[in-house]
Amino acid sequence: MAFIEIQGLMKSYRRGAEPVEALRGIDLSVEEGAFLGVMGPSGSGKSTLLSILGGLCHPTAGKVSVDGIDLYGLGGDRLADFRREYLGFVFQSFNLVSYLTALENVMLPLAVQKIPTAQKREKARVVLARVGLSGRADHLPDQLSGGEQERVAIARALVNEPPLILADEPTGSLDTATAEEIMELFRELNSEGLSIVMVTHNPENRSHFHRIVTLRDGRVEKLSQPPSLAVGC
Repeated sequence: MAFIEIQGLMKSYRRGAEPVEALRGIDLSVEEGAFLGVMGPSGSGKSTLLSILGGLCHPTAGKVSVDGIDLYGLGGDRLADFRREYLGFVFQSFNLVSYLTALENVMLPLAVQKIPTAQKREKARVVLARVGLSGRADHLPDQLSGGEQERVAIARALVNEPPLILADEPTGSLDTATAEEIMELFRELNSEGLSIVMVTHNPENRSHFHRIVTLRDGRVEKLSQPPSLAVGC
């Protein structure tokens, strides 16, 4: 069975008096350990799909399951537990708390865990080292470069040791060289067993993915593999 299974997914809402069909019947299977890229023009439904996959936005119709768990069959508390146990989120805007250090930002997802603060700090230090920021733990976000802030955001997503990372345009505000460094980091994490679903508009990221789903007008336009992976398949 696929790690992620999406069936007949639809999402509609109203913008003023106008109905908007953000997703129009998405079917998609993702294997465990995959690195899936989600691409398509603005307004194609990429971020809506990621939000629904992350349990943040209820679909109008359809089913989403992760590791055999029916997300929208869960109650509110159980859905929150699912997000905490299964998911790490990484966003383009970093979403770091400006008055907290890098270490303290990474510790935030651990706040609800009933473990000693010293243990939380150690877990945060370990993941900061994992993303190459062991020497920046005590710096505030505005003392870090854009790439370093993105690494802090990635470390925060990793600290609960989730099996699935959802990333929405994580390189969108970075220069080309820094974006490539971040993509290499994601590829390293994927090689260690993490499943990753990433929304991106950047065609230069394509070569890092195992598979690419292209959306257009809320539908799957095509499923493809990067040329480097498609050879011999």
